[in-house]
Amino acid sequence: MQPSLSPRSPGQQRPPTPETDYPELLASYPEEDYSPVGSFSDPGPASPLVAPPGWSCQITPDKQMLYTNQFTQEQWVRLEDQHGKPYFYNLEDSSVQWELPQVPIPAPRSVRKSSQDSDTPAQASPPEEKIKTLDKAGVLHRTKTVDKGKRLRKKHWSTSWTVLEGGVLTFFKDSKTSAAGGLRQPSKLSTPEYTVELKGASLSWAPKDKSSKKNVLELRSRDGSEYLIQHDSEAIISTWHKAIAEGISELSADLLQGEEGEPSSAEFGSSERLGSWREEDVRQNAASPSLSPGGLESDLSRVRHKLRKFLQRRPTLQSLRDKGYIKDQVFGCALAQLCERERSPVPRFVQQCIRTVEARGLDIDGLYRISGNLATIQKLRYKVDHDERLDLDDGRWEDVHVITGALKLFFRELPEPLFPFSHFHQFIAAIKLQDPAQRSRCVRDLVRTLPAPNQDTLRLLIQHLCRVIEHGEQNRMTVQNVAIVFGPTLLRPEMEEASMPMTMVFQNQVVELILHQCADIFPPH
Repeated sequence: MQPSLSPRSPGQQRPPTPETDYPELLASYPEEDYSPVGSFSDPGPASPLVAPPGWSCQITPDKQMLYTNQFTQEQWVRLEDQHGKPYFYNLEDSSVQWELPQVPIPAPRSVRKSSQDSDTPAQASPPEEKIKTLDKAGVLHRTKTVDKGKRLRKKHWSTSWTVLEGGVLTFFKDSKTSAAGGLRQPSKLSTPEYTVELKGASLSWAPKDKSSKKNVLELRSRDGSEYLIQHDSEAIISTWHKAIAEGISELSADLLQGEEGEPSSAEFGSSERLGSWREEDVRQNAASPSLSPGGLESDLSRVRHKLRKFLQRRPTLQSLRDKGYIKDQVFGCALAQLCERERSPVPRFVQQCIRTVEARGLDIDGLYRISGNLATIQKLRYKVDHDERLDLDDGRWEDVHVITGALKLFFRELPEPLFPFSHFHQFIAAIKLQDPAQRSRCVRDLVRTLPAPNQDTLRLLIQHLCRVIEHGEQNRMTVQNVAIVFGPTLLRPEMEEASMPMTMVFQNQVVELILHQCADIFPPH
């Protein structure tokens, strides 16, 4: 079979006709990205340079038709065999095939018909007459950091074939080999891994704390998801930044107009994130050159007005507490505030723990000295903070060391210890007195000057610890052991001091003296 037209190839030899419809896949993944520059304008019906989507066509000085792939820049020459049937010759690898390799171009979005055309049935148009909406395509590194407001633990960077088309950014999860093959055979491309709507999104250069890589963009979608996009080439990532930013700005006017027509309850009633990312989007869109200054100012004013109305409609914190929507925590709450809220002289949790320990654990070895399971203690803490009905007889809390650990944690997390900061140095000075009678009398008087919630709670705790000490033969908890456990917890300075080891000795001695003098300091009512 002799072709009627031969290319200007080395040695002026004509290529053979194709044996297969498709040659082997590309040997390498295209590193450059693709930005259409006027090559997809609608050609005239009689134009001799009509090219399939993704290709451009030109006439060489040798009067041959040369087709260039917009993605990979590979070039094919159009030839004809002796019967006039066209085929294509690759100048780079000398391969031949009957058809140009297909380029995966995203399907164009439907165009809204005018009212005069609404009654006319839609006519199928040839592929070359379809409206081209591809804005950009290429290879990018990307990772997803936030999924609909929930921050992901790890960043998984991967390389994706990325397509920006019609206000939608699509990341394909194909490997390099399969994506390269998909450039020739679109059916080989898998479904997209991520599809990001640019309507209502925001784009910025990622700060250093978001990624240590260079040339990183941060894209936030309207649903609260966040993506990091990166390319080693500063020029390529800059063109992506420009293309995505233009896509966002073109859609920003439609977004503001659409929100103006929505009911206020739908706008503000569903998301606490409104103030965090939607307002930032408005600021991002404010830099858009596509909006006129007057229209932009009016749009921002409307958004500010809606935000103000939303914030004014929010219920007060106290009303939410009264209705039971918000429950104040027990752990970490000031003692006086907790007792006032519970209308009890001693916090209910302290009373429950003491009753439970005395009912089933006074003879357990190492009581208050041995730590319980920390995970279970934290579960108990969560239960106390979020559930009013606490049952310490539940099987989950059968280990007494968990209950004693939670009780110690409660006192340790008080904003101000059971012995207030204002009394710390007075107690330390009293325990240093040489005369035992004067030392006991001074400590007793100081205890009686404590605020009522502190004094009542201390009374219940010290009397309980005395009962623990009475079972010392079984639990091996002496006065000194109990004082060592509770001294730093109940009595501590507001600021760390240089002589902390010596101060800790005095703290333990204060608690030890109170345990010895319990009957005198806390006489029966």
